[in-house]
Amino acid sequence: MSTPQPAIRTTGLRKSYGEKVVLDGIDLTVPAGTVFALLGPNGAGKTTTVQILSTLISADAGEIRVAGHDPAREPDAVRAAIGVTGQFSAVDGLLTGEENLLLMADLHHLPRREGRRRAQGLLRLFDLTEAAGKPATAYSGGMRRRLDLAMGLVGQPRVVFLDEPTTGLDPRSRHAMWQIVRDLVADGVTIFLTTQYLEEADQLADRIAVLDHGRLVADGTPAELKRLVPGGHVILRFGDEVAYRSAVTALPDATRDDGQLTLHVPSDGSVRSLRSLLERLDSLAITVDSFSVHTPDLDDVFLALTGQPETAGSLRR
Repeated sequence: MSTPQPAIRTTGLRKSYGEKVVLDGIDLTVPAGTVFALLGPNGAGKTTTVQILSTLISADAGEIRVAGHDPAREPDAVRAAIGVTGQFSAVDGLLTGEENLLLMADLHHLPRREGRRRAQGLLRLFDLTEAAGKPATAYSGGMRRRLDLAMGLVGQPRVVFLDEPTTGLDPRSRHAMWQIVRDLVADGVTIFLTTQYLEEADQLADRIAVLDHGRLVADGTPAELKRLVPGGHVILRFGDEVAYRSAVTALPDATRDDGQLTLHVPSDGSVRSLRSLLERLDSLAITVDSFSVHTPDLDDVFLALTGQPETAGSLRR
């Protein structure tokens, strides 16, 4: 059985401006129908990567495929397969929500009837039907962001680039956008996400890549990246003091809480290490009442990999 073609693949991607190297040999693979998050401090090369993949600028070197096409040699084919929603809204505030979508349909050269049908479908999908006839200037920030994303979907793209899609939104609107992203992926769309919210990447991304000074410093699932950083542990809770004291003797590296009858045991959070720990206790006939696994979060990962401070779960720009 053949392996499905990745939605995006880059090998040795390079870009410089004069003597400044912006991207220094980036290898990325984004499976189709997934969310891929690209993180990094300001100036790491995130925006440049998106601009190259979406045909806005050219690379200096490297092999690139987006939806099976080379952006340099087949830019029109790539543009036909992608949608781009930038950090700054492309919505025309003087037009109504429906008119914005119909304008995009015209730009995609859709027949009038098909364009109207697609606009109505997107208005329903993004819960904008009641506001369809209102000027976009009357929309809230969350509504404008939903309309902006809907406009990027008029051409039914297979790959969607979302550049910080929830910046400035309140928590309710942010969660609404997250659900829209999940629904798109469920329908087979690939999402390439850049975000300044670490929680957003943790919630949405199947895989995360971290750029720093133009180099890829990590690439993996959120769980895999968290295991790169020390500080993970398993909390063991015991129902009686006899079992607790036996575990203290068996696990001398654990941190004790005699009052709560709990031990904090260093762990990388992997299934293998957890299984080994529990099997060790079982072999000594030590009964654990309950346990929980705690791993470093993406804030810790970001700081450890880039040396950049971050605040309130967001990357500084």
